[in-house]
Amino acid sequence: MTAPTTTTSAVRRATWAVLAVFFVAGFGFASWASRIPAVRDELGYSEGQMGLLLLFMAIGSIVSLPLAGMVVQRLGASRTVLAFAGLNAVGWIGTVVAIDLGQPVLVRVALLLTGIGTGVWDAAMNLEGATVEQRLGRAIMPRFHAFFSFGTVAGAGLGFVAAWAGVPVTVHLVVAVGAGLAVVAWAVRAFLAPADDAGAGSTVAASDAHEVVDVAAGPATMSDKATPSTATPSAAKAALAAWREPRTLLIGFVVLAAALTEGAANDWVSLAVVDGFDTANEVGALGLAVFLAAMTGMRLLGTGLLDRFGRVAVLRISAGLALAGLLVFTLVPSLWAALVGVALWGLGAAMGFPVGMSAASDDPAHAAARVSVVATIGYSAFFIGPPLIGFLAEHIGGYRHALLVIAVPLVVGLVVAGAARPLPSTDTTGSPRADAAA
Repeated sequence: MTAPTTTTSAVRRATWAVLAVFFVAGFGFASWASRIPAVRDELGYSEGQMGLLLLFMAIGSIVSLPLAGMVVQRLGASRTVLAFAGLNAVGWIGTVVAIDLGQPVLVRVALLLTGIGTGVWDAAMNLEGATVEQRLGRAIMPRFHAFFSFGTVAGAGLGFVAAWAGVPVTVHLVVAVGAGLAVVAWAVRAFLAPADDAGAGSTVAASDAHEVVDVAAGPATMSDKATPSTATPSAAKAALAAWREPRTLLIGFVVLAAALTEGAANDWVSLAVVDGFDTANEVGALGLAVFLAAMTGMRLLGTGLLDRFGRVAVLRISAGLALAGLLVFTLVPSLWAALVGVALWGLGAAMGFPVGMSAASDDPAHAAARVSVVATIGYSAFFIGPPLIGFLAEHIGGYRHALLVIAVPLVVGLVVAGAARPLPSTDTTGSPRADAAA
């Protein structure tokens, strides 16, 4: 039988649209993260109280993510991204307004809404990215996540300037997330249509795993195994089945370790620099920018590294770099040496999440359910991380030393990295030949 095809220009437009949506997601988050020291000062919260505050955003993501796959299947990726990016924007603006009004309960409610918007938006844009990746016939997910990192660098840079210039957090966040939502509304119009998504599993196997598939060349023949069948189980049954798959769960732990490594830096590096080295808030924003810039650079190099060495080797090298950088940052007494550690940490934290999402999407027929499971496990890092690190910071002498706890998931991620090896039938993403050699 034949599969639906998509023109080269449509895939190109969808690629740029996904890049834009990833950029905006990173920009909005870093705009908030770069101003956390100012938020802490305005609220007058202790380390433990800040950990509990950030937990509410994590709760929103954890509650929403198990349903994300079904939401995308019902609404489509474009409408899901737009709707939940809008909810995310409402949450961010509500958070800073509630802080100005001195309403801590409303702050928590707004962060909960932010988490719901963030979680479903993230899963939906990763599913669209996986669809585009499969159309192209080569690994491109790291570049999508590199644009997320570009967004975070831009957001942190703007946060540094805003903090240095004394711009109120509310003004900064309202302008940043409002502009971002406008970009999302423009970009999702170029997402692949639902009919195209249905044929995501029909990517033609190229003679070489690194060759770009010419999707304009005509219909592609699908094997019966790869064909979406009318007997496909319901979305709910598929979601439950994915939770029973050992490989999917192990990939989830890979993403969990990566999310803890990345999320801890996003939440706490700016505060750890400010408090650990007794410096100004804008220097804390600079520390976050160093971390995010290192992540961006690694994600730009990521596609080439995956093509050459394969997923498993890249994940293990990444864990080693992150562990080394974490130890330098938390243990050395010099601010400038610590910033070198932050850079190494950023290099090591870059690849786990995008590689895990690509691994979960290896079989397009089950990608939605598996990405939802992997994202749910990964986002539990944001449920565990903030209160744990906040509690430790309050009892062992500051954020910097508390961050040493991240060494534990890094070691776990190193051990289970082999689960991300591509499925035997997969030859269009993730450099399976390189992985087979590894």
